[in-house]
Amino acid sequence: MKAFVTGATGFIGASIVRELLKDGLEVRALVRPGSDIRNLEGLPLELLQGDLLDRASLEKGCAGCDWVFHAAADYRLWARTPQEMYRANVDGTRNLLEAALASGAERVVYTSSVGTLGNPGDGRPGNEQTPVTFSDMVGDYKKSKFLAEREAEKFVDRGLPLIIVNPSTPVGPQDIKPTPTGKIIVDFINGTMPAYLDTGLNLIAVEDCARGHILAAQKGQIGSKYILGNRNLTLREIFAMLERITGQPAPKVRLPYWPILLAAYANEGIARITGREPLIPLAGVQMARKFMYFDSSRAVNELGLPQTSVESALGRAVDWFMANGYLKK
Repeated sequence: MKAFVTGATGFIGASIVRELLKDGLEVRALVRPGSDIRNLEGLPLELLQGDLLDRASLEKGCAGCDWVFHAAADYRLWARTPQEMYRANVDGTRNLLEAALASGAERVVYTSSVGTLGNPGDGRPGNEQTPVTFSDMVGDYKKSKFLAEREAEKFVDRGLPLIIVNPSTPVGPQDIKPTPTGKIIVDFINGTMPAYLDTGLNLIAVEDCARGHILAAQKGQIGSKYILGNRNLTLREIFAMLERITGQPAPKVRLPYWPILLAAYANEGIARITGREPLIPLAGVQMARKFMYFDSSRAVNELGLPQTSVESALGRAVDWFMANGYLKK
């Protein structure tokens, strides 16, 4: 069997590639010209240069592949030109799914996000059926992913054998960028996080998240959504785990929400003038107001989603960051 993976240089996408190779599949990976391919170095796969806005490269990528995994996304909490995010996440998804439909792929797995799902925000976990509307979306990333998910659903009606997966917050090694969560881990290791906001996340080992994509292709019901998550934790609980792993003391000061929100608005205004990324992204602060807790029992029960210890995943992330030059000199 052969699989085509978009977003293969990213944190989740590269992990999907490695899991597919473990299973003995041939893999073709879409890489943008000039992109950082360190996550794919040394792996036995076919690299195809292209872009989500280049239909010809997507058609070439899907050709002859049994499975298509669309894990590419423009994931930023702030963008000077938000339209770029919508082009990549909405238009790019439409382009990729058109190519997959034309190719006759047996299964297509679209990587959405728990950010597109309904979330009570008060500590109760959301699930695949929790009500949600566009007005619930905070920031252009979530808005663009919400719209992209609606595009994906249209393709099911057109006969595409599509399954949607909604990863929570993956952690683990080879987070080269790093992701916003990886940056929290790096800042913790470096002792540059003196305080924290009272919020919560659902964490999952990145390898389990990748395996969930493959299980969705194997067992998922066409047109269905599956939350790929594991454990709901407050940020303070995550820091307590990192303290045990690293020996670095966890921050003790809990910041009040409203002054940080005002500071984020001020930072956003400055960023619009200077074009530089704000030190305090407004969307990130607004997201932190809700406890992003989710129930992944559907994926566990229907797909057999693995539930590797989150603390061990954090430990492997710490080891990788420390071994790969992310510590302050």
